[in-house]
Amino acid sequence: FTLFLLTETDIRPALFIGTSSDRIGSPSGKQSYFATVSKHLPDLRASIYGSLNYSEWDEALNFPVGIGLEIGKGFSIRPMYDGDRGHLLFNYFANQYGLSLMLVWFDTMGVSLSAGF
Repeated sequence: FTLFLLTETDIRPALFIGTSSDRIGSPSGKQSYFATVSKHLPDLRASIYGSLNYSEWDEALNFPVGIGLEIGKGFSIRPMYDGDRGHLLFNYFANQYGLSLMLVWFDTMGVSLSAGF
């Protein structure tokens, strides 16, 4: 569940809060609660984000961050840190679907599919 509090403008980042299953590798049933700011930087062809996140698994705050680097034609690369460990994603996003090849913890391969309605 995510609630957008502020949409992004040319000078202001987006702000949203929410909850989701805790990070990759967490036990089933553990939640995280987050506040995230994100900003697209068109001159750099990049998007950045940072979060303040409470993890039920760790029972502690952590600080996930990441940057999406646009390659072009829907492709991007996203190095990210989930507050505990790093990951690398190679993404393709079209209008209503996406595919991500993931290098979880920089040692385990994964795939994620998404669709919009």
